Amino acid sequence: MNRYIKIALAAFASLFCLFYAIQNMANLGAAEWFVGTMTAMEGHESYPNTFAFAVKSPIAVKILLWIIILLELVAGLLAGKGAIDMFGKRNGSSDEFNEAKSYALVGTGLAVIIWFGIFGAFGGAFFQMWQVEAGLNALRDASFFALQHGVVWLIIRADD
Repeated sequence: MNRYIKIALAAFASLFCLFYAIQNMANLGAAEWFVGTMTAMEGHESYPNTFAFAVKSPIAVKILLWIIILLELVAGLLAGKGAIDMFGKRNGSSDEFNEAKSYALVGTGLAVIIWFGIFGAFGGAFFQMWQVEAGLNALRDASFFALQHGVVWLIIRADD
């Protein structure tokens, strides 16, 4: 039963990442507005100064958004491949099943990098998106998503 739970978790992690990527593409204008608003660092009254820089170039904003979308797609595809690989080895030995987890672990690990690294470290700390309401909500959600994927990574990673 534990194997099936790990397979299901990898499959849901895959869908999660793919759904976010597809939603971002379906709402490209809104997603671009959001990334542009957060990286422009406008409306920052709490910490009005920065040690770094804001990004206001429309081309740079598009590139940043597409990096996010592509990473979400890659994470989803990797986690999905991992779910398929684990399903194929569900009746195999413990060693075979543990080896089949590789793509699921990379996919869920990449999801943590997206929502903790990109949204947390860059969005939250570098661009200080917590200072505006839309950014605060996104940062709160991203923290939750990173935690979810981290827990899924730990569960899948546990030896069979």
